Amino acid sequence: MGKKLTRRESREAAFLTAFAATFEPEAPSLPTGAEQPEADAFAHQLLAAMNDHAAELDAMIESHLKGWKLNRVPRVSLVALRLALAEMLYGEEQKPGVAINEAVEIVKKYGADNDYQFVNGLLGTVAREREEHPEATC
Repeated sequence: MGKKLTRRESREAAFLTAFAATFEPEAPSLPTGAEQPEADAFAHQLLAAMNDHAAELDAMIESHLKGWKLNRVPRVSLVALRLALAEMLYGEEQKPGVAINEAVEIVKKYGADNDYQFVNGLLGTVAREREEHPEATC
């Protein structure tokens, strides 16, 4: 049995899985191996929420783009946005600040130099909108 992942490691595993799936778009599944636990419920939950609500998440991202289309958003940023929004909107914990911070850290690690600023700004805007209008899901 592998070690239990921290939430940060789970988010990163979900990100890497979802990112890899953008190259081979079948339903993403988590890698298994000696370093990975047999099942990581949190990472599976994030991926399921992202896949189940893909159209809604993309529509929300696109509605916050100023003068851009979804296909112009860097792939790393787009996957991080989708996962963070899935966690913010459909996750059990409802801690948007944590989801935003983790997405920013993932983009700093895997994305281009200043992409994290874009991700932080878009997610922060969505979080503020949700605080102002909690009855709205998207």
